[in-house]
Amino acid sequence: MPNSIVVGLQWGDEGKGKVVDFLTETADVVVRAQGGNNAGHTVIANGEKYILHLIPSGILWEDKQCVIGNGVVLDPVGLVQEIEKLEAQGVVIGEKNLAISNRAHVVMPYHKELDEAREIGLGDKKIGTTKRGIGPTYSDKANRNGLRLIDLLDTAVATELLEARLPEVNETLAKVNLPQFTVEGILSELAPAVERLRPHVSDTIPVLHQAYKAGETILFEGAQGFFLDIDFGTFPFVTSSSTSSGGAVSGSGLPPQAINQVVGVCKAYTTRVGSGPFITENDDFSDYMHNTLGREFGATTGRARRCGWLDTVLLKFSCMINGVTHLAVTNLDGMDERETIDICVAYDIDGERHEYPPAERDAWNRATPIYETLPGWKTSTEECTTWDSLPANAQAYLNRLAELSETKIGFVGVGPDREQTIRV
Repeated sequence: MPNSIVVGLQWGDEGKGKVVDFLTETADVVVRAQGGNNAGHTVIANGEKYILHLIPSGILWEDKQCVIGNGVVLDPVGLVQEIEKLEAQGVVIGEKNLAISNRAHVVMPYHKELDEAREIGLGDKKIGTTKRGIGPTYSDKANRNGLRLIDLLDTAVATELLEARLPEVNETLAKVNLPQFTVEGILSELAPAVERLRPHVSDTIPVLHQAYKAGETILFEGAQGFFLDIDFGTFPFVTSSSTSSGGAVSGSGLPPQAINQVVGVCKAYTTRVGSGPFITENDDFSDYMHNTLGREFGATTGRARRCGWLDTVLLKFSCMINGVTHLAVTNLDGMDERETIDICVAYDIDGERHEYPPAERDAWNRATPIYETLPGWKTSTEECTTWDSLPANAQAYLNRLAELSETKIGFVGVGPDREQTIRV
């Protein structure tokens, strides 16, 4: 298998974890290159359910090297909790199969409170973050006053940096009556987690380059979704990192020419968590997903996801910018009982047809979907194992999706298990 990037093409929760898990069988190295533990990947393998936040899905396979790259913002306490939970499920995690970049910036305890302070300040215009401190950590990184893992490994360095940062932090938090922090309190809170992670922390860039030069297969695992990208997403309702295929390059230290293919993951419909525009959102469809099928609740927060019909305006734009070579369409089985299925093919904005998403913020509020309606297939796809075994109307739906997004389909998911994946 060529070196591949797996990218979510919508607003996250597309099933990237399952696709990465499926592709990992023929990979040697699996890399997470951006985001934090505000994202969750759910993987069902051999009847067991695993929920991953920071650790690449490759950890569920034996003899795979997993790397958390420099572009990730890392909560040490959260990561240790994740390791312990996976170990309790029988997953072996050691120095050989999990490496963490010493350049990764750290989500400090005060970043979570700063996240809360920012949401309080925005009032009814809040972003709807998970309040895990991701945005403030990336802000500190850009402002050049963040702490990296390498800094926390030296108490003297960490103390000096915290003494410089905390006065401003505490001043900000005091304005909204949130907790204050001390250097001693922070270091004491983080010390056990830092020591637990110390054996895994290293300069991962030479490790990845050695694997690349040796011809090993590298798989990049994207987090969140493309329309949460800080540059291309539905700004300002976005995350704080580059969720595009380009983010995998800058967040790992490997060059662009190391990438051979980009697998774009989308659901057979559209979902979103948190605030922000969602042109195809549909209350009846959301009710069907939540109450009839019992699906679409966040792996990280448990929040019910907003649901709507497939939006190929978003999908076409995502495929274009990310250079998607293959689509992986997940959750096709979620449409099995629909009589008819709508696909958004364009937006109407002020009476004009738009086939690409607008940059103007207010335009999202004036946009309405232009739909095509296709017949459903009214039969289960969960036992299908080949393209030819899919119902004819399901094939027609997927072919129309591929045509509108101008990208060929490489994989189809018809259930949550690793085995319920059709290679096209």
